[in-house]
Amino acid sequence: MKKIGILLVLALVIGQINAQKKVSPIVDGFGTVFLITNASVTPDLSLQYKIIADIPTAAARPDSINTGLEAAITLLNLHGAGGVPASQIKLVLAVHKDAGVALLNNEAYQERFKIDNPNKSMIEALQKAGVTITICGQTMQKRKFAPEALLPGIQIATSAMTTLTTYQLKGYALMKF
Repeated sequence: MKKIGILLVLALVIGQINAQKKVSPIVDGFGTVFLITNASVTPDLSLQYKIIADIPTAAARPDSINTGLEAAITLLNLHGAGGVPASQIKLVLAVHKDAGVALLNNEAYQERFKIDNPNKSMIEALQKAGVTITICGQTMQKRKFAPEALLPGIQIATSAMTTLTTYQLKGYALMKF
């Protein structure tokens, strides 16, 4: 009986040692990441991270969050977990095609899907973290989105293609979600 007790305690200790801590250092509540304390390849803390993210895909269902937007938050939190402060990250999202619906305000989203926009709080968290969110003007025209149907703070771009090329030529790294 004593051996079983010792084995149980040992298993718990080993389990605690191996347990990975999840963090969300830049955007709390979304995109949590594992804190990797033994990494040998880490972000360069001397860099200013300039990133443009291409987000064309809608959520799997209207009541689900957009995984591209969540990936953008994860990207921020990964850099934060690596020690990069939010002030050293400039992130721009180029949202287009089917993903455009994620940027609709609740009224417009309810008109289309009969539910509130599940992405609203995630978009607000991104904006609070200083992320610039753009929507493709071509997408807006094709899908008949009026500017007033967008969530506050969303910037309308001529197109996603011109946004992506312009920011890349300004030295932003391209991420595709």
